[in-house]
Amino acid sequence: MSIEGRDILGRAEGVSVAIRDLSGANGAEPIEVVRGFTSLAHANAFARRRVRDSIELCRAPGTTAEQLRDAWFAFGEDAEVQGAGEAGWRSARELAAFLATPCRDAEERNWRVLDPRADAEERESEEEA
Repeated sequence: MSIEGRDILGRAEGVSVAIRDLSGANGAEPIEVVRGFTSLAHANAFARRRVRDSIELCRAPGTTAEQLRDAWFAFGEDAEVQGAGEAGWRSARELAAFLATPCRDAEERNWRVLDPRADAEERESEEEA
């Protein structure tokens, strides 16, 4: 059964998030691939927040949406959920809204709290203790 046929909160086997440096420094290859998500919803939320944060880091006072888009494509990072077909989050679906409206809630940018690698590091340090 494909992931599209499963519940979005179900297991996330084969789902990952590819992070790409939009400056082109790494070519078409992702600079990192994040795995270990507990569900597709988890992966989607992580990718969405990662892109939202990257856009906000590029936002300068007084910039237009077009200027921000150009800055993000020159200096930002994109994130895409892979292995989930159409159910995976992609920035193209929300990019215009992100560019047009500054983020007012810091939690919308907090991708670190959703990073499954942090959970793995925490488990390792607990095991060592």
